[in-house]
Amino acid sequence: MPSASRRLPQLVLAFDFGRRRIGVACGDTLARSASPLAAVANTAAGPSWSAVDALMRDWRPDLIVVGLPYNADGSESGMSAQARDFSDELARRYALPVHLVDERYSSLEAGSRLKAERESGARKRRVAKTDVDAAAACVILERWFIDST
Repeated sequence: MPSASRRLPQLVLAFDFGRRRIGVACGDTLARSASPLAAVANTAAGPSWSAVDALMRDWRPDLIVVGLPYNADGSESGMSAQARDFSDELARRYALPVHLVDERYSSLEAGSRLKAERESGARKRRVAKTDVDAAAACVILERWFIDST
């Protein structure tokens, strides 16, 4: 019989909130690894909630992680309030726990990873902005896995 302290694996969706696009990645608490999924459009009118709805319906996550943008000095950035609003709306719409994670330099790290994959031949096609956004969501989710240990 499994230990009562052992938790069941949970599926997690992670979001890298941006002004134009929101990168999305998925992972689970058992494998503790992340995979890029997509980038959702974000305009002055707000995120493409129909695209987010489709991802939520397809993946049925147990919880959500959202990257919170900070400045290099650790203070909140101009986008922090927008990312918090987005995370609050995710919690309201989907009635799931939402965890915020420091996303400083996640896009730079994602871009470096993708560039290295391309240079090594592991990645055959060019790197698009949407690829970087989804890869940044992976970085955010990986950070959450580390922090949640």
